[in-house]
Amino acid sequence: MLEEAIKAKEASHKLAALDGETKNKALEAISKALVKNKQDIFAANEADLKGDWPDTIRKRLKFGDDKLKDSTEGIKALVGLPEPIGNVTLHNTLDDGLELYRVTCPIGVIGVIFESRPDALVQIATLCVKSGNAVFLKGGSEAMNTNKALAEVIYATGVKAGLPEGWLHLMTSRADVNEMLTMNGYIDLIIPRGSNEFVQYIMQHTSIPVLGHADGVCHTYINKDCDPATALKVVIDAKTQYVSVCNCTETILIDRDLSGSLLQQLVVELAKAGVKIYGDDYMTDRFNCEKVDEWHKEYLDYKVSVKLVAGIDEAIDHINKYGSGHTDAIITENKEAAEKFMSLVDSASVMVNCSTRFADGFRYGFGAEVGVSTSKIHARGPVGLEGLVSYKYRLIGHGDIVADYAEGRKSFKHIKNTI
Repeated sequence: MLEEAIKAKEASHKLAALDGETKNKALEAISKALVKNKQDIFAANEADLKGDWPDTIRKRLKFGDDKLKDSTEGIKALVGLPEPIGNVTLHNTLDDGLELYRVTCPIGVIGVIFESRPDALVQIATLCVKSGNAVFLKGGSEAMNTNKALAEVIYATGVKAGLPEGWLHLMTSRADVNEMLTMNGYIDLIIPRGSNEFVQYIMQHTSIPVLGHADGVCHTYINKDCDPATALKVVIDAKTQYVSVCNCTETILIDRDLSGSLLQQLVVELAKAGVKIYGDDYMTDRFNCEKVDEWHKEYLDYKVSVKLVAGIDEAIDHINKYGSGHTDAIITENKEAAEKFMSLVDSASVMVNCSTRFADGFRYGFGAEVGVSTSKIHARGPVGLEGLVSYKYRLIGHGDIVADYAEGRKSFKHIKNTI
């Protein structure tokens, strides 16, 4: 793998110098190539689907016309986004003829380990093209055939369209991942997507910076001042629209003032949708559901925890204690309650009167996402192009030396210029 890492590092230097037009043309070519080769990709996917997988895995694993359409639409959106590299974000005049600029640049080589979602490979690879980064990809073993087919089409098409050799590498084994973790001289950032245990393992076994989230314990809190119809509609979508993703609601908090008809309606609607409820003492006594064994619980299934709370303060405390800092929502018509919730809930995405399922790079208008970060440094929330770029300082002078300032012959002006 060392040879591949060296090639990726060399490719990253060439990618950093590519203009936006070349990258956009490569993306357009990749989109067309995916459609042109779809039958081969679908055949590879059918081979993966022959495994004896649970329904939640099969849904993530399936790559058909709908996922292909979503992928190509994501690429189209990426092409339409402004060029992220070479943008001046700061310009200071330190002194006459001594100009300081802060300019966006790629991170370099990124290693991404993701779950059994072949469409994630397309998103990640194309985001790296647009942001000028080389990439190592390792998907779930369940999608091995599909990932291989997609990677081959994307890589070959990209190189033909002007991207450098070695810009993308597909890893196929855990041994590859473990070797990558030792390559701090070649890999600049690792983004792991998966279980809490897996992400923690990655963080503990590498000195390379890691960006990601451990799990998605997302909450929807139904405030006493909600519109009941809105509450039911939003909660059902947040829980059932796609259960096996990290922005799905896993815990519903509801004010005790709503323990009458609205709670009854909620239980009925969840049951209609096939959702099994795990509740607190009140829920188990009244609705005969199973008791929650752990509030920090990511089900990724048609299951949900439900808890009655005394009000917004208890709801916020519960979320900050048991949540994962991913995405949390409040359903309310009370503007003060909404503002309080958004200010005090310590999560990457906080929402009012809408589904937690909106926490997604594509839906946020980022074109796609390479993952979701619960970190507070560098990137937070859905990580799109902005999370895949860094910056460098460029200082341009005319024979300037520090001694002139240190010995009092000159003094700094430090003029901040408008960008």
